[in-house]
Amino acid sequence: MAVLHKIKAYLYENLLTKDNPNDYIARTVSERSLNVKQICEAAVNRGGADVSAAAMEHATTLFLKEMAYQLCDGYSVNTGYFTAGTQIRGVFDSPSETFSSDKHNILFQFNQGEKLRAEIPNIEVSILGIADSACSILQVTDVKSGSVNDLITPGRNLKISGNKIKVAGDDPNNGVFFVNTGTQERIAVESNDMVTNNPSELIIVIPDMASGTYTLEVLTQFSGTQMLKEHRMASFDKVLTVQ
Repeated sequence: MAVLHKIKAYLYENLLTKDNPNDYIARTVSERSLNVKQICEAAVNRGGADVSAAAMEHATTLFLKEMAYQLCDGYSVNTGYFTAGTQIRGVFDSPSETFSSDKHNILFQFNQGEKLRAEIPNIEVSILGIADSACSILQVTDVKSGSVNDLITPGRNLKISGNKIKVAGDDPNNGVFFVNTGTQERIAVESNDMVTNNPSELIIVIPDMASGTYTLEVLTQFSGTQMLKEHRMASFDKVLTVQ
């Protein structure tokens, strides 16, 4: 089958498993994040769609809005390219216990569908080698909800796994920060809200933040051997959401 797509990736030391200290994981190099408008424009300019990009964007927005509405009513969705459904996280201690937003969470789960899965053989993966050993964030886990690389809960713990992410050094700019993707406001994690501060794992208390989407940054002078003269930054490549 002909190769239609290409993905580039770097190898990173695998810090999430301990059975093999010399193994690596691959992380794709994302060119950029595309929104609905950009995808619709590409469908017209590259794919030869027979409707305008504006009309396609309008129809897509209506579809996604209605899909979200139906998901909120408990329906599952199968578009062929992905499936989606509603999940409830959290433990119920007895058959008579009712749902509590303080103890339980509602999540939307998305998985690849048959049509998207059929495209996998058309993808060529190019490994670019071992990534720079500078600090990097590999995964974050919201302790309250169990959500990985997705939802975060203000006032509760967030576990950050990575490489050389220990916050150290005398630069006043060092620390853990959440950056609002809309306003670019930077919200710092207070030093006394850092529960664990290790090279491969940070556990923090998430600051009080408004609903929205955020990027996560760690600034540190830690290098593993000696302190750097200037801080360096690890920016997580996935967007985190406060509901």
